[in-house]
Amino acid sequence: MSEDAIRLVTIGRIFRRRWRLLAVAAVLGALVGYGTSLLFPPNYTTSTSVLLAGQWEERELLTQAEIAASSAVVDRTAATLDWSGVSGSDLRDRVTATAADGNIIKISGTAETPERAQQLSDQVAKQFVGFAARIAGEDTDPESDAATGPEALRQKVAQTSRRITELADSADPGKTVEGVQVRTELEKLRTALQEAMKKLDEADPATNKAGMVVMGPAARPTGEAPPTRTQLVVGGALLALLVAVIGHLAAARVSRRVRTEPEMAAALGSKVLGTVDVPGERPARRPGDRGPRALVRRLLGVDTRWDTPAPQPSGGDAGREVRYRRVCARLRDRLPSPRRLLVVVPDGDDTARRAAGRLVAEAGGDPLLRLVEVSVDRPLVPDRGTESGAVVVLSAGNWTAGELSGVAEACADGRHEVVGIVVAGAVRTRPERTAGRSSRRATPVAVASGDEARGGSG
Repeated sequence: MSEDAIRLVTIGRIFRRRWRLLAVAAVLGALVGYGTSLLFPPNYTTSTSVLLAGQWEERELLTQAEIAASSAVVDRTAATLDWSGVSGSDLRDRVTATAADGNIIKISGTAETPERAQQLSDQVAKQFVGFAARIAGEDTDPESDAATGPEALRQKVAQTSRRITELADSADPGKTVEGVQVRTELEKLRTALQEAMKKLDEADPATNKAGMVVMGPAARPTGEAPPTRTQLVVGGALLALLVAVIGHLAAARVSRRVRTEPEMAAALGSKVLGTVDVPGERPARRPGDRGPRALVRRLLGVDTRWDTPAPQPSGGDAGREVRYRRVCARLRDRLPSPRRLLVVVPDGDDTARRAAGRLVAEAGGDPLLRLVEVSVDRPLVPDRGTESGAVVVLSAGNWTAGELSGVAEACADGRHEVVGIVVAGAVRTRPERTAGRSSRRATPVAVASGDEARGGSG
């Protein structure tokens, strides 16, 4: 798992074996999302559009959008609305403006109620239009317009042009050289005034871009702005579910449990004699698996491993017997007579314990095997008596290299040489149709008790 790519089958295995834990995580995430929604009041958002007449470049539209959401416009809006406890700085985070296609500035306002959201959007659009017109010179003071506005300048030019015409008519029409020169200079002056006024009209933004129009009032929102309470609840559940799945994958990737036969052989300092199969069953409840913590683990489904592969189909009872007989034959070849061995099984490895019991039964006294369960936390193996060594039976993926090294050291402390390793694996079996049992499988199994194990010096 730590070196393989994450595949969909792995994700499916997590959901299939840990669905209770994932369901609890999703419910807790939904509750967190609901609690978050209570901390943040619902908001409502609506928009209004302002049409900019004339020809506008993209960068000019972006500038106008920045102006619409600027502090100058928002502060004027806050002063006009005069909401209690709401200042211009509070409204700046609630107002956005974007440039859309067709010379349109879209202004959006967010508030606690639909009515306030509508009022905010409409008022910002109104203040933006007024502020932009004031910048362009379209909305100045009337008395100031009479003296300095563009229309006043046009009137001055028209009056000057008429005065030039009157002076030209009053001059001596071509009778003297001085009269001709005066008329020529007056015509040049009239032409210069007309050209200056033409350039002024071309440069005046208010002439080319006649104005801005608010395209109707903002619609009153009918639903909350995201994230809504439903979105927070669903998002919290999905996020918790995702974190739980990622946590399972991360734990499996950093796991140091040995899974291959070479790793087991290196940790125990011996060689693998063979692999045996046992029918897959639900682990039996042990005396220590009681109490509130064990109950919670069973309810959540975390009392069984999820990262072990699914049991493979069995090759039949006859095939399983062949595997056990071959292991027994290898043990006879490796041991001198009398052949007596301890069968060491890590405590808590139910698959290995059942495989060890089957191995003792299949041996039939040759070699004579005595089963001992050893705790991997504080391993203790009985002192050597009539036994000539120990064989370790375990399943893959349950123990770390350090734990297996501790078992090997405990065997060495009891003066037992680890003569071999037997790897047990669970397989799927079909219900047996025959009730007959092999006489060898009915042979009693000797299991060393905890008191007997403590009798050694470990």
